[in-house]
Amino acid sequence: MGRLQGKCVAITGASGGIGRETAIRAASEGARVVLLARSIDKLNELKEEISSQYQTEAFAFKLDVADTAKIKPVFAEAADIAGEIDVLVNNAGFGVFKEAHEAGLEEVKAMFDVNVLGLIACTQAVIPSMIRRKHGHIINIASQAGKIATPKSSVYSATKHAVLGYSNSLRLELMRNDVFVTTVNPGPIATNFFNIADESGTYVKNIQKFMLKPDYVAENIVSAMLTKKREINLPGWMNLGSLLYTLFPRTVEAVGKNAFFKK
Repeated sequence: MGRLQGKCVAITGASGGIGRETAIRAASEGARVVLLARSIDKLNELKEEISSQYQTEAFAFKLDVADTAKIKPVFAEAADIAGEIDVLVNNAGFGVFKEAHEAGLEEVKAMFDVNVLGLIACTQAVIPSMIRRKHGHIINIASQAGKIATPKSSVYSATKHAVLGYSNSLRLELMRNDVFVTTVNPGPIATNFFNIADESGTYVKNIQKFMLKPDYVAENIVSAMLTKKREINLPGWMNLGSLLYTLFPRTVEAVGKNAFFKK
């Protein structure tokens, strides 16, 4: 029996990218997967794929995490049908790469609604059950951008910095109840995230050879499920840059300024 055999894993933003790959990999390890996203058609396709290929169950629920009033009812329905959630992967998120003065307030609000408030609301929906059972794991997809901000990502970086701050406090709170909290801090990933974030395609072109594969990120996420892993930082060399930035911010900004303007 594997660590995830029979466990219930819920994933937001499961219709594509690392959310989709995480669902498939968790299912391959025997987990029951709860798929959450705005596109119910894509979720139903993934549900059928998982059900036909793996000896486990998959459940699809339409959810826009920006609509926080819908989150608790959807999670309650999911728990009634699929069982209480053992692992929550807060993966839903998006970014827009614009200089600070160019970002409209509606775009700013939309990013915070999804990346921060939606994540918090989903977490609040599962915390009581996890505390009661003294069992569970919350995995929040943050970003290396939350550790080291670069030009044209001021708002996106701010949302991911908020996720890191929230997660670090939450980890300490839930430690008393044997509930784990992990943050995932990847660099750029080859997904459709950049269809919105980088409309010109300039950034993707400049950093394409450094981009992570979604299945590789998903493999790391699933390997950490129901363990005390504090952070997953990918790739390692990029995380080294964020550590150096914490210690020597002025030097890193001076030396790396050309690289920072790849967007």
